Amino acid sequence: MRRNLARPTRSIYLALACLSLTLHLLLAFFCLSVLQTACVLPSSSSSSSSFNPRTDTRQHQSVSSSSSSSHKLPTSSRNDEGHKLNNTSDQKGTDSVAERDKKLIGAGRVIPKVKGHSALEALFNHPLYNLPRPEPHQDDWLLRVKTTEDAGSEEEEQEDDINSDSQWQSASQEEGFDRVTWTSDAETHPPWLRFHLGISRWELYNRKDPNLAQVTHYLATQRILGAVQKTGGTQLKLLISFPNYGQALLKPMKQSRDTETDVNLFYFSDFERHNAEIAAFHLDRLLGFNRIPPVVGRLINVTTEIREITTDRKLSRTFFSSPVGNVCFYGQCEYYCSTEHPVCGQPHALEVSLAAMLPDLTLAPRRSWRSPWRRSYSRTKLAQWEKDPNYCDKVKKTPPYNHGTRLVDVIDMAVLDFLMGNMDRHHYETFEKFGNETFVLHLDNGRAFGRHSRDEPSILAPLRQCCRIRRSTLLRLRLLSLPAFRLSDVMQESLAQDPLAGRAPLLSEPHLSALDRRLATVLRGVRTCQDQHSDVLYNDLEGYDGE
Repeated sequence: MRRNLARPTRSIYLALACLSLTLHLLLAFFCLSVLQTACVLPSSSSSSSSFNPRTDTRQHQSVSSSSSSSHKLPTSSRNDEGHKLNNTSDQKGTDSVAERDKKLIGAGRVIPKVKGHSALEALFNHPLYNLPRPEPHQDDWLLRVKTTEDAGSEEEEQEDDINSDSQWQSASQEEGFDRVTWTSDAETHPPWLRFHLGISRWELYNRKDPNLAQVTHYLATQRILGAVQKTGGTQLKLLISFPNYGQALLKPMKQSRDTETDVNLFYFSDFERHNAEIAAFHLDRLLGFNRIPPVVGRLINVTTEIREITTDRKLSRTFFSSPVGNVCFYGQCEYYCSTEHPVCGQPHALEVSLAAMLPDLTLAPRRSWRSPWRRSYSRTKLAQWEKDPNYCDKVKKTPPYNHGTRLVDVIDMAVLDFLMGNMDRHHYETFEKFGNETFVLHLDNGRAFGRHSRDEPSILAPLRQCCRIRRSTLLRLRLLSLPAFRLSDVMQESLAQDPLAGRAPLLSEPHLSALDRRLATVLRGVRTCQDQHSDVLYNDLEGYDGE
């Protein structure tokens, strides 16, 4: 009886085991097919669907439309000098260039998000953010420390006098400044000086330079020695001094991060925002431009770090206590410097942005250029570029936009401004030492990130009218549209490193979503240009594809 019962029992167990194994195999094959289907980029026809920047599936559709157009990318033939912007496109090798572009950004390749790993770190490790630079020559640095061989006998004597125990040093110590012990050795230089010495012909800073983190930490923690109001400009800003002779530009918090600019308010009457300056620095770095000086957020004491130490009498007269006991001031400027628009602590604590100052104009003169796409700053009149759709044809024939990279520099700046909604770009600056063969400084971004619910298409007029863009810029934009490197995600991660992020996110969720939406708009604009023109790309990656 026992033997007869054991046989069917074993058969039943064996059948159950086989059935379980079969079910597991079917489940594994099903999951594998689902994962592969989710990771395959859909066809370009999906670009007609609506776009939701914070939804991965919709983001796939936006990415596919930008990626699928890459097989139509023409390569602009660059002449030997590499400077003429009106060169004709060489149609040979278009398909091979498109394939290289796909490989550079990883289109069609699964880039998984691994829990615990940094998308920001992965982005900065990408080849597009590690392009080789030509070996810098002496003239490619903005400032250099003079060596003993370079200095004449008179200059050496003056330097010896300064380095000795002189009255100048004693007086500085009485004013609260540190005793100077700098030498030609870079290790003895404070972070702000190393930042100045690191400015080159191509960028304000090298992203991989460890001094960048030291500069931001220095701005966030260094003891404030003095605060005076900075002259010029339309709104209140202060010049902050540190004991080691460093300086920073302070912009105070005037409204909450979630406050959206009134749609009926003109762009030139808008408040400047401290968090906009911080976010602009991070966005500029994510785009690979490196053209905004380092900016960091900081919580200061209005009483002990401004009111009690300022030597600016005009500024000190504007301090008062609000009815609820907060310490406030308003300064003197063209807009919003009145008791109706005060800057107030809570009751003493105030959020501010601190931007590293550029070298003094006596050491590194800068030239200010009127932007060709400057707005009229009138409530009734339009600028010429707003009335003439062929306006760029005239710009292309006008120096310095008819030679070198200046035109694509301005278009880079327009892309940056459109992503953050900045309509207040009336001028830009360059360092005089480098002439026209240099980058454009992206300064004064306080009016950015004012509206998240509405995009301003007129900011993209340089791109739309000229149909010209750097190939490296376009590839980085496409990379930031991929789910693994989504712009809003890496922006959020980058901003989380700022000291003020612990109090509240520097950009609200609607502003982050707007970044993805606007990025898709830029890519659609480039595709429209490529459908109409053959020389859209300025190929600044020539010679890199072979590596």
